[in-house]
Amino acid sequence: MAVIAATAIALTACGGGTTGPSGGSAGGAASLTLASLQDLKTFDPVDAHIGHTMPFYQAAYDTLILRSPDGKLSPMLAQSWEYNKDNTVLTLKLRSDVTFSDGAKFDAAAVKANLDHFKEAKGTDAYQSASLKGVEVIDPATVAITLNAPDPAFTYYLTQALGLMASPKAVGTAAIKTTPDGSGPYVLDAKNTVKGSQYVYTKRDGYWNKDLQKYNKITIKYLADLTARTNALVSGQVDAALLDPKAGKQAEGSGMILTKSQVDWHGILLYDRDGKINPELANVKVRQAINFAFDRKTILDQQFLGQGTVTDQVFGPESGAYVPALENKYSYDPAKAKALLAEAGYPNGFTLKMPTLAGFDAVNAVYSQQLADIGIKVQLESVPLANYVADMAAGKYSAATFQLYQGEPWVAINQMISTTALYNPFKSETPELAAMIKAVQLGGEQSDELAKKVNEYVTDNAWFAPMFRLNQMYYSNKNVTVVPQLQQAVPSIYNYAPAK
Repeated sequence: MAVIAATAIALTACGGGTTGPSGGSAGGAASLTLASLQDLKTFDPVDAHIGHTMPFYQAAYDTLILRSPDGKLSPMLAQSWEYNKDNTVLTLKLRSDVTFSDGAKFDAAAVKANLDHFKEAKGTDAYQSASLKGVEVIDPATVAITLNAPDPAFTYYLTQALGLMASPKAVGTAAIKTTPDGSGPYVLDAKNTVKGSQYVYTKRDGYWNKDLQKYNKITIKYLADLTARTNALVSGQVDAALLDPKAGKQAEGSGMILTKSQVDWHGILLYDRDGKINPELANVKVRQAINFAFDRKTILDQQFLGQGTVTDQVFGPESGAYVPALENKYSYDPAKAKALLAEAGYPNGFTLKMPTLAGFDAVNAVYSQQLADIGIKVQLESVPLANYVADMAAGKYSAATFQLYQGEPWVAINQMISTTALYNPFKSETPELAAMIKAVQLGGEQSDELAKKVNEYVTDNAWFAPMFRLNQMYYSNKNVTVVPQLQQAVPSIYNYAPAK
């Protein structure tokens, strides 16, 4: 869910295809070619992960619920859905005119097979089924999903990995790892697909929703290297690609069109709020001092060419938990930071060890200097990209620079705030905060509003030192129209259309 800086991504590239994108095939049929900075793990839905790789799955699999570009939920395989009074049973009414690519019929039994397997497999996004207790087939077109507790994000998860539906004949088999078998708008062209290089899909005959089939062929090229992605875009090998502000200058100079959206917040996670490694961080005044130490606007301008918005909170404006009054709470004020450190009993500062990696080295150097200005000495320890998240989750560091996805309130809470959150390795909690989180869980339609209290609490108590919400720099050529997907690293596969 974090979009690591482009320089931190493994150096890999692949060549272009033999036909041009967007209408470049010999027969004149429309085609779309996309660059992806992450490779597909497998085609098994249990390996799906929100973010860069979702288009690989969306091409071949439908989800139970569709998430529109603006974040609203719409019918897909489920025509309608409704909770019981206590939000613990979700009943779905299903389409009856859908088949999988192997000819199997989509029905309630297929839904049960997929959800049961997802729960048992404990795949990449296993957290999405954490609240799933059981699935009951009411009739072929009706399924009832029982939760062990209310989950405000559960219908959202049904638009993501949890909601991807595979043929019941393929669920749990080895074959689905290499060949997708879904009910989606496209099928994999295995002959022209090369794992680790490019994935080719062709329009599926008899698909139930032809409005989603805007192309006869879709190709996704794995191009981890930023330079390779940029060159592929400007040379016409791909129609669209995610770049960064500096590469974007080259793309704009070649006439590419920029689509901007803000998905992540960037900053420092102050994990050790109980002082297990750094006793100083147990004092809220120390964490607040760290927040006052940074000249966020200057850092954004110098390190990211101004492509983003300065922020003091970890919930984005579209999340539902955003509180405008929290902005500018921690304006740049080194004198105030020093005073807070003195009040906390650390007038001479202290030493703080933090991990770093290639993509964060430059910005961490700036953070280290500005913290040194208030008396905090930062010791940066280089960590391989492959170990970065694991080391943070294991509680090896009391603080770390990172970028995290600004998801729906309940998603965000369970990502970085609750005691089960991956990015709360020391399981920080107070009775007051626990009560607020419980209120969000049980809040039903009021959950977003109640999540504002959680936002205010973690901001006031400086659980994090957020810096800015970075712009996703997504570029495309004039042959394609692109609509950004709210809170998603790259647009959904449905968000592309031939330009008119």
